[in-house]
Amino acid sequence: MKRHIVHLDLDTFFVSCERLLDRKLNNFPVLIGGTSDRGVVAACSYETRQFGVHSGMPMKMARILCPEAVVIRGNSSVYTKFSEMITEIIREQSPLFEKSSIDEFYVDVTGMDKFFGCYKWAKELREKIIRESKLPISFGLSINKTVSKVGTTEAKPNNFINIPDGFEKGFLAPLSVKKIPMVGNKTYHLLRSMGVEKVKTVQEMPMELMESVMGKNGISLWKKAQGVDNSPVIAWHERKSISMERTFERDSTDVYKMKSILTSMAENLAYQLRIGNKLTANVSVKIRYSDFQTYSKQRKIPYTSLDHTLISTTLDLFNLLYQRRILIRLIGVRFSHLIGGSYQIRLFEDSEKLIKLYQSMDLIRNRYGKQAVKRAVTMGVKSIGSMHNPFNGQPPIIPAHRRS
Repeated sequence: MKRHIVHLDLDTFFVSCERLLDRKLNNFPVLIGGTSDRGVVAACSYETRQFGVHSGMPMKMARILCPEAVVIRGNSSVYTKFSEMITEIIREQSPLFEKSSIDEFYVDVTGMDKFFGCYKWAKELREKIIRESKLPISFGLSINKTVSKVGTTEAKPNNFINIPDGFEKGFLAPLSVKKIPMVGNKTYHLLRSMGVEKVKTVQEMPMELMESVMGKNGISLWKKAQGVDNSPVIAWHERKSISMERTFERDSTDVYKMKSILTSMAENLAYQLRIGNKLTANVSVKIRYSDFQTYSKQRKIPYTSLDHTLISTTLDLFNLLYQRRILIRLIGVRFSHLIGGSYQIRLFEDSEKLIKLYQSMDLIRNRYGKQAVKRAVTMGVKSIGSMHNPFNGQPPIIPAHRRS
């Protein structure tokens, strides 16, 4: 049986969310990301792209290229809520779907053509998403994930495309080789040095030549260029870790400041575990020095979601990790090995009084916001993370590089 795979992608998702909240941003160039010169562009509107702006670009450069752009720091909590809404719509309508990112989905509709029509179903799903969320979304439909994803890119903005069975190779042939999902900048420059610009050139090359140049990746790239991709749509499931990182505006050796931030991170993540009814059994801490050397340490612990244990472990790991005594650029905390469940009191270690204290603190946070109760040591730390429940049917979307 021939497969039918739909790839859906919300167009300029962060920008579209901001425009939905503030109509004044419509038709204006918009940049979202770190607002300082050391910030990075997390998302940009189509209006900025004609100036050469793209995601991942330093914000300072983006501002130079497009000085008229409106710069917004962004709000992960808002984007997550919209993503959850879209996810729920797709979950209700789809036989099998994979959520590959906050704004990107694959749906396996194989066999549906006998009863309803895959193309018709995909169009109606898109219309439902637009109608209920007011957000633009594009899709590509083909027999596999690669061609469908490329199709979505070609269909944008806010459109759709169907690549019929047997037309995959012809559809890909005239496109830039950079359109193939696995081709990053390094691979693209390698291919250009070989005189390869279009997918058609790869299609005409012997697979053995691609293998000799790129190894197994060469074989995979050659197959994708032929429109061949047997990778399955993997049923979406919850993420098994949550994390936070912060890049300093100025590299620092202020140990007190770093410990305060790490404490705030651990406290915030612990709160998110509790409201998500999760426990962690592994804590890891990461630091990146000013010379970009990056180190991390981790420690297994009994399953817990309580601040004092997680903060203590985090600070212990930092003390073990910070050995070079030179300027630090970035610090981060990660909780992994997550499982569902509420915390169980450990005899001789925790008290009922302590558990009730955490429950009371969480009730206050739930009612008045996560900043309503915090440790004194974190009072000077800028707000970290968001107030939403990161485990409510959606992988946690934690800001990877909040800048202080």
